[in-house]
Amino acid sequence: MAKGTHGQDVSDPVPRSEHDARHDAPAPRDVTSLGLFLIFARIGLTSFGGGLSGWFMREFVHDRHWIGEDEFLNGLALSQALPGVNVKNLAIWIGYRLLGWRGAVAGFCGIIFPPAVVIILLGVFFSAIASFPLTHIALAGAAAGAIGLSLSMAITAARRLPRRVFPYLVLAGTFVAAAVFRVSLVWTVLIAGALSVGCEYLREARQP
Repeated sequence: MAKGTHGQDVSDPVPRSEHDARHDAPAPRDVTSLGLFLIFARIGLTSFGGGLSGWFMREFVHDRHWIGEDEFLNGLALSQALPGVNVKNLAIWIGYRLLGWRGAVAGFCGIIFPPAVVIILLGVFFSAIASFPLTHIALAGAAAGAIGLSLSMAITAARRLPRRVFPYLVLAGTFVAAAVFRVSLVWTVLIAGALSVGCEYLREARQP
């Protein structure tokens, strides 16, 4: 590999950015299985519905800088394409990315078991006070917050799409198929996913 006069690598004329360096860097040394479990448990106990993915992004990308934003969005897309609960899939992916199979187990246990206990307790509590109008108002407010967080995450992901026509066509087509025509999500994911992967593969193959 060629070196410049000061020992700098000159084979690549484009300098690597701090974001790229962090994207390729190994997991931080202070990541532990117990720490991941506690982080996921805290997020699961203090978040609502689909908004958890937004909290994941804030926690691991913006606050701790353990995962790059592009990498996180790739993991989010993968977790949504796989069967099962999206948030659970994403927690397993983040845990595995940071700490291998131990992190995957910690992510799964942290995001599932503590919230499950609280959900059972809250279910018993809300069933006892379901006759009060304030209960339904509180649930409506929680639903509005979850929808807002999910919308924020969707807008963030859409803004990171490559500035090309085809990704936006897939985005619009997926929305129309699922929201307007009520097409099965299985067929939507299979068709849109296959088209996206195939188009990206061909585009990469044509590049030098």
